[in-house]
Amino acid sequence: MPLAGRQLLIPLIVACALFMENLDSTVINTALPAIARSLHENPLTLNMGITSYLFSLAVFVPISGWVADRFGARLVFQAAILIFTLGSIMCGFSQSLLDFVLARIFQGLGGAMMVPVGRLVILRNVSKTELVEAMSYVTIPALVGPIVGPPLGGFITTYFDWRWIFWINVPIGIAGAIMAARLIRNVKEDFLPPLDWRGLIMTGIGCSGLIFGFEFLGRGSMSVSFAFALLAIGAAASAVYVWHARRVPHPLLNLSLLNIPTFRASVTGGFLFRMGVGATPFLLPLMLQVGFGFSPLHSGLLTFVAAAGALCMKFTAPALLRRFGFRPILVWNSILCGAMLACYALIRADSPAIFIWLLLLTSGFFRSLLFTSLNAVAYADVPVERMSQATSFSSMGQQLSLSFGVGFGALVLHLVSMHQGAKLVPTDFSVAFVCVAAVSTLAVFSFRALPEDAGSELTGARIVRTPSKEAAQPGA
Repeated sequence: MPLAGRQLLIPLIVACALFMENLDSTVINTALPAIARSLHENPLTLNMGITSYLFSLAVFVPISGWVADRFGARLVFQAAILIFTLGSIMCGFSQSLLDFVLARIFQGLGGAMMVPVGRLVILRNVSKTELVEAMSYVTIPALVGPIVGPPLGGFITTYFDWRWIFWINVPIGIAGAIMAARLIRNVKEDFLPPLDWRGLIMTGIGCSGLIFGFEFLGRGSMSVSFAFALLAIGAAASAVYVWHARRVPHPLLNLSLLNIPTFRASVTGGFLFRMGVGATPFLLPLMLQVGFGFSPLHSGLLTFVAAAGALCMKFTAPALLRRFGFRPILVWNSILCGAMLACYALIRADSPAIFIWLLLLTSGFFRSLLFTSLNAVAYADVPVERMSQATSFSSMGQQLSLSFGVGFGALVLHLVSMHQGAKLVPTDFSVAFVCVAAVSTLAVFSFRALPEDAGSELTGARIVRTPSKEAAQPGA
């Protein structure tokens, strides 16, 4: 049954908030040189504005579920929007690098809560039979933001002032907070376990090390050895957390959620698939501008068409999932998306614009379909009382996968360009796209392990699979 009334507005409110966060995280890349000149800083030094935001995500995403259970999902979601909006205002008024970094840390606190708690709001306010359509709205910001962000950032920076990049969030944030107060129920959990402080420290160090390691590796702002050292620290802290989580009754991130087949496939398969998607906004504009010599505006006008494919998907995803089911869509679509991502290697400077547009339009559609399927099936069999844990776990995995994708794409470019004095040529990008496509396609092995009727309750099928007792156990 199509969403209507209040059920339709709730995912739209969440989608607008997530679009604001996704747009802001990508638009800043284009404006960094202008911000650096305004603050009298080196552009490389200003990279701290990005890494400080990532630090907030690493620390606060794991705790978001517990906070939502403690104070209520609506209240926390509202607070996240207002914190992000206030942080945007602070960024716009920054007069020094220290001001800017502190504002980005504060803004990151709001961003870290918005994504997982936004999904939790939908899960607690929309029925399972309407979840697929609701998630199709929430999927769009993740696809449109990285595509719209660079050309919009360039336009604002060129014709206005970089500060407006942050100030445009203000009306969106205020409207979102007001609408959330009027339409979303503030659901809390009756039983709240104590906060796992040791787990919070371990996940903070682990996620920070992994995110920063791949961020530095992808941007080349630090030495490769330093980036790998951060990755080693992050991996070690994550391994210690796994040991810790199996020995405490209420871990911060409950690893027993991976006993649920649909959630496990969404996290593991989704991680691999999102690595390719995370690398694309980094590789494609770089290929068009550095490899082919296109202007930023020319590049933005070509890549923008992928957003249209994502928007078209919204109208067809529920019907496709009802017709074919989650497992076939995930398996075959991951192969198809991997093949289309590899086809990016065929793009040349003299390729007809219609070829590039059709490729990006089609790949945007099928990527969006797979994202919608992943975001919905992840929670198909998760018990209601564990939804907050699941959204925190899933959001952390998504953030890591996107950072890993950029780092992996950059590492491939570095390795293939070494023979020519580190000067990038178009064929280097072809190799990089084939490699990230291969990684994304590996997700098919996770999806093949799903039962045939996985997520059937979400699509309205008559055969409904009941989660096993083992999967529903809350213990680690």
